[in-house]
Amino acid sequence: MYQALYRKWRPRTFDDVVGQAHITDTLKRQVETGRLSHAYLFTGTRGTGKTTCAKILSRAVNCEHPVNGNPCNQCLSCLGIENGSILDVLELDAASNNGVDQVRALRDEAVYTPAAVRKRVYIVDEVHMLSTAAFNALLKILEEPPAHLMFILATTELHKVPATIKSRCQQFSFKRILPGDIAARLAYVARQEGLELRGEGAELLARLADGGMRDALSLLDQCAIPDGPIGAQEVLDALGLAGNLETARLMEQIGAGDTAAALETLARLYGAGKEVGSLLGELSALVRDLLVRKTAPKGGAALLTGGYDENTMRKLSNLFQTPRLAQMLGVLQSTIADLSRSGNRRTDAELCLIRLCDPALDESLAGLNARLARVEELVAGGIPAACSVPPVAQKRVQEKPPVQQKQPVDIPPWEEERPPLPEEPGEPVGYDMEPAPAVTEPPVREAPAPAPAAAPAADLWPGLVAGLRSRFPAVYPFLSNPSAVQGVLENGTLTLWVDTEFTKSMVGTAALLSALEQMAGNQTGGPVHCAVKVGTPPKAAERPQAPAEHDNLDDLLAMGQQFDNIIIQE
Repeated sequence: MYQALYRKWRPRTFDDVVGQAHITDTLKRQVETGRLSHAYLFTGTRGTGKTTCAKILSRAVNCEHPVNGNPCNQCLSCLGIENGSILDVLELDAASNNGVDQVRALRDEAVYTPAAVRKRVYIVDEVHMLSTAAFNALLKILEEPPAHLMFILATTELHKVPATIKSRCQQFSFKRILPGDIAARLAYVARQEGLELRGEGAELLARLADGGMRDALSLLDQCAIPDGPIGAQEVLDALGLAGNLETARLMEQIGAGDTAAALETLARLYGAGKEVGSLLGELSALVRDLLVRKTAPKGGAALLTGGYDENTMRKLSNLFQTPRLAQMLGVLQSTIADLSRSGNRRTDAELCLIRLCDPALDESLAGLNARLARVEELVAGGIPAACSVPPVAQKRVQEKPPVQQKQPVDIPPWEEERPPLPEEPGEPVGYDMEPAPAVTEPPVREAPAPAPAAAPAADLWPGLVAGLRSRFPAVYPFLSNPSAVQGVLENGTLTLWVDTEFTKSMVGTAALLSALEQMAGNQTGGPVHCAVKVGTPPKAAERPQAPAEHDNLDDLLAMGQQFDNIIIQE
């Protein structure tokens, strides 16, 4: 009968265990010197060798002819423990034997001397599944066991094991196996099995295993092709994955905001038999690598999965900002978690892509933060064009005809400052003077067109806010809120009174103030300067009164009054 590769190629000695030398070396020294503990606690992720090392240790402590701390696997004790005929070495699954009754039975049986070997060994797998009462029943014998008894506990969730159990055991933490070590082991197994495993196929399987040797061997067993080579494409086809090129192309479409192209790519991959959950998982891994590259450009190279070349990573990294990548990763992770409860997985994947292509559809705080970060970069003017506006949106903006603005008419300064002339009388008034001869009136000169009337201060600010809505959509909520921003025009200065320093940083940008000065100048007919202050505008009574405007006509009337007084006195 065919036997799965992960069972067939399970290590039988400590030297065969891959990637856990810090543990296997210690256990071999303890076996050689006889300095064995009565209880061990093996922790780590799945497929890293916890149960395998526990079985090797149970044979090594009972082996009749150990070799450098390793079991010989040829004596009667090793063979009996391996085939299960020796009942003094027992492996229990705490997931199905988690009650207090099972632990009490084990405790009562453990006091008896082993019949065929030196030590009675109990291997308890997934020990975190034991109930509280079962842990309490295990405490006494675990603390003071007989000399012939040894416990080996294994778990993937250390935080669920009580501290009273941890303190009575020697704890060994199994780490994830490096992709290079997994690829080398897969190449060795493939040669022994007569499979032609190529280098790129082994590397891809090692990345997909996520640090677990058992997962890697299971994937190799699934992709095994006896009559052909096993490369990267064969692995992708066998596992229903999209591949790095398709994932990178889909990420470029998301960065460009091309929703239609992204949906077409998803439909093509779905029609080719690709699983949407795996596709979103690959996309999530790529976004994670881009986020790590953005946040740690120098020291984060060792944290990347290594599935993409440097040129691809640089090209994709320039398309996104750090807040946008964090928002995308949150959307992907949430969608992947909900796929197991979804009634239509394809629809959920399509909705996910639509939200990724258009951040405005994401109403979460992460989505709002990504959009605000983009607006801040746009206002500051330090963001590349590719990151600011997607190419599709840029094309739409470029296609719009430019709005023709009215050019202001230049009026000479003397025409603006010259007061209107009073009407000249037909005959001068005076005494002892001959009447002036009638003269022909000069032709009347046409006065220049009057300047537009200045808009009242109370009506000016709402009009300015309405005009800025389309040009500054991100700042418009602040400007339109009277409790946050109030505009007061006095003596040619438009003061924006804001409530907080944060509001001041949002509305006090150079681009916004320049636009306000231009619009207010067009409304009032004169130059306007803008300023931003934190506080509330002073009341009308507290404001300094502007000096009355000087009228030259008053000077002419006063001079005429002086002449009248002189003539009367004479």
